[in-house]
This record gives sequence, structure tokens and C-alpha cells, in this order.
Amino acid sequence: MKITIVGKGRLGRSLHEIFAMHQLQVQLLGRSPSLAGDEDVVLIAVPDDRIASVAGSLNTKAVILHCSGVTDWRCLRPHQPAGWFHPLMTFPGPEVCLPDLKGVPIAIDGDPVARELAHELARRIEATALPVPGDPRLYHCAAVLAGNLTTVLFAQACRVLERAGVPADQTGEVLLPLAQASLRNAAAHADRSLTGPAVRGDTQTLHQHRDALSEHGFDDMRILYDALTEHAQSLGKDLTSSDRIRKER
Repeated sequence: MKITIVGKGRLGRSLHEIFAMHQLQVQLLGRSPSLAGDEDVVLIAVPDDRIASVAGSLNTKAVILHCSGVTDWRCLRPHQPAGWFHPLMTFPGPEVCLPDLKGVPIAIDGDPVARELAHELARRIEATALPVPGDPRLYHCAAVLAGNLTTVLFAQACRVLERAGVPADQTGEVLLPLAQASLRNAAAHADRSLTGPAVRGDTQTLHQHRDALSEHGFDDMRILYDALTEHAQSLGKDLTSSDRIRKER
């Protein structure tokens, strides 16, 4: 199988190295590629607003896949077969970290032949093909909530912990076991894993948190804390109702 990746950004460079590591024949080209004509698949890994124009410039009979998380694969028309290949992973660039995609979900969709080829590409790099026939915007929003915004929340937690007196170079290490355990529990039992003052109805502790954030100059964090606490309280009520129903049964 001959693979051409179009786009030399962090994702394109990372996928190029990952495919090469798995003994696949792959080449990496810029956004205005000159294709050889013998490629089996072209992966477009350019910014979302360039996908359609890059696809329109390609003269090839290869299967075309794009690697955007949020863009509908039909933007690749009139190419056919066409489809979608989006690894559900963070790619800071191979110079920083080359992720191991073994077992990692890769969202796929598209024309039947494109789906089959995307599935085979995922298998070749030991990833797991994940058919996503629904709205890719919701898929990508979920990914951002679980990935990017979780990172933001963790970074803010480190800031708050540092203000409590823990050295800055230790805050991440201190909070990591708790964060990892919480995510593992949520992944396994999202309906029963929530703990803490919001779900316990411990309003005194919640007020103390809010007061401390305001007193120490974390007004921006207090807004975020209040919003997340409101969602936690709502989820807590849902959990209480579910527990009551189970017990009644």
C-alpha cells in the first residue's frame, strides 16, 4: 500500500513517522503536492479551512481521506471513494512526543471502499477503527472536552495548588494520581463515579472554595468553578434518582 500524506504540520509529520515505523510505504508532501499517480491512498492533514481546496487540486484516482476531527468527509467531493481518518489522540509534534497509537480509536466514515481502507490503515498501525456515522462536530466537541479542556482544567488546578504553598514543579505530580483515578472511574462507571462536595450537598465546603478563590485573585477560576459545580450538582441529583430506582427494584 502506497500512502501519501498532504500537510507537514504536527499531525502530518507524526503520522508519517508512525506509518514508517510500521513498515508502510509513505511519503510526506506540502499543501500544493505533485502526486506521482501510483498512490493508493492520500491522507489530507491540513487545517480545516484548506481541506476542500487541497482536495480540489488533487489529480488522482487514489482513495482520499481527510484527518480533521470536525469536518464532514463529503467536503472531499467530487473525489470518490472518499472518507475520514481521525486519530483520537493529541499530537504535539514528533519533535515533542510521538504517541503510541496501539489501541487508540480512529474515527472513520465515508464511502464503503474508503471506510474499508481506513479500517485497514488503523489495523496496520495497531489502532482501533471507530465508526462514527453521526455529526463529526459532536464527535470532535466530545474529544475537546475530554482532552484539551481537561488539560486546561488540570493546569488551573495546578495554579490553585501552587497558591496554597505547594512548589510549582510538584503540583502536577501531586494532582496526577487523583486525576488519573477519577478519569479511570468515570470511564468505567460514569453513572456512579462522581464524588466530592457538590454531589454530597456540602454547601459549606463549596462556599469556602468560592471565598478562597476570590480572596486569592482567582475570580476567573471562580466563574469556572461555579459552572462546573452546577453541572456536578445536576449530575448528583441524577445519580441519586438512579440509585433510588435501583433500590426500589
